[in-house]
Amino acid sequence: MSEKASIGVTGLAVMGRNLARNLARHGYRVAVHNRTPQRTRDLVERFGSEGEFVPAYSAESFVAALSRPRQIVVMVKAGAATDAVIDEFAELLEPGDVLVDAGNAHFADTRRREAALRERGLHFVGTGVSGGEEGALHGPSIMPGGSEESYRTLGPLLEDIAAKVDGTPCCAHIGPDGSGHFVKMVHNGIEYSDMQLIAESFDLLRGALGYEPAQIAEVFRTWNTGRLDSYLIEITSEVLAHTDAETGRPFVDVIADQAEQKGTGRWTVQTGLDLGIPISGIAEATFARSLSGHTALRAAAADLAGPPRTPLSGSAAQRFADDVEQALYASKVVAYAQGFDQIRAAGQEYGWNIDLGSVAAIWRGGCIIRAKFLDDIRAAFAADPAQPTLLTSGEFRKALEAAQDSWRSVVATAVRLGIPTPGLSTALAYYDGVRAPRLPAALVQAQRDYFGAHTYRRVDREGTFHTEWAEPTRPESRVDQP
Repeated sequence: MSEKASIGVTGLAVMGRNLARNLARHGYRVAVHNRTPQRTRDLVERFGSEGEFVPAYSAESFVAALSRPRQIVVMVKAGAATDAVIDEFAELLEPGDVLVDAGNAHFADTRRREAALRERGLHFVGTGVSGGEEGALHGPSIMPGGSEESYRTLGPLLEDIAAKVDGTPCCAHIGPDGSGHFVKMVHNGIEYSDMQLIAESFDLLRGALGYEPAQIAEVFRTWNTGRLDSYLIEITSEVLAHTDAETGRPFVDVIADQAEQKGTGRWTVQTGLDLGIPISGIAEATFARSLSGHTALRAAAADLAGPPRTPLSGSAAQRFADDVEQALYASKVVAYAQGFDQIRAAGQEYGWNIDLGSVAAIWRGGCIIRAKFLDDIRAAFAADPAQPTLLTSGEFRKALEAAQDSWRSVVATAVRLGIPTPGLSTALAYYDGVRAPRLPAALVQAQRDYFGAHTYRRVDREGTFHTEWAEPTRPESRVDQP
């Protein structure tokens, strides 16, 4: 072969195929390989005119088609399938070669794989890719981890094919080992929360105002021209305006109300618990999807008592719609703040030193949660990388202050009408929790000491203490010195 390929893609389902096409469209010579040879043939036959593809029908010929250092993108199902592909190719590669896992792997698996391949002199780059099949083809948001050395050769190529915002690629080196997949996981967790908040806003406009989906679509279109400008708000307006061809009914009304999930939201919540970071918005969104799938439970509880719903009308309806916009924006700020808190905590735990402003910047385009206000988040972290939370950042602080009455009114109205708003409500509860001068956790700690001798700390002196609750006089003793 006279000319080697710059990069290879193995795993040619929709995402892998579109990523290979994106690379070829940008002028790269791309080796393509799939466990099922027919997929390789199909790609070349259908899309060969888009660029230079080098089809390979065995692992050996695929590796042989690549220039050194070899760069192979793996796009297969997470888990055992990824391990099998890595094991197969690791035997054929040489020190300095790069394996890129661009699937939705768990970051702990990525850390394990990176350490094992590093021992063999190979670079393993766990890379988050967001944007779905369209993003993979036209420009995704790309979140690569791995070594700085691997990014020096791989980075320019990834930046070339990534989405661009104001000429800046939505791709940046996140940090070592599993950091890229961790950031992608949190992206998906925020996505869960964002989608839930939007869905609750829809439910409120329908349940409290009696608006039809087409009317709500217009409300969302209006919101999308302002600070809520985002991909998810945009597609929501399109979905709500869509009519089912068979029945003539609003399309949203013919879809079963059972939301599915692929696991990244659950991973985000589990990891938040492991790190001790309260990501309550993401947790509630994940649980809301779970509840939607328990159809038997919901059917059994359908006749439980609840309040009557009398829709608002006239000027009151318009005021409430405006209030929902305020509540939605404020709750989104909380969700994103929690996500960035989790990324910061993981960086400290695993020694990743992640630039939060850079993460916000690469989420501005290509990915599912791309939104106008991510530029505000980028600017906030650029101004003060060490700020404890986005909630106290200047512009967000002002927005949350302005949203107070509306946010509380919306949650109160939802409770009064029996409209479930776990996302909006927990966002407000989190906000009130972090700003509270004193939380009832003191009582919880006293209870823990009473039944389990778990000890407590005092506000008036240093040390750890325990009270002998069984004694009539309940003496207190210092357990250890500070």
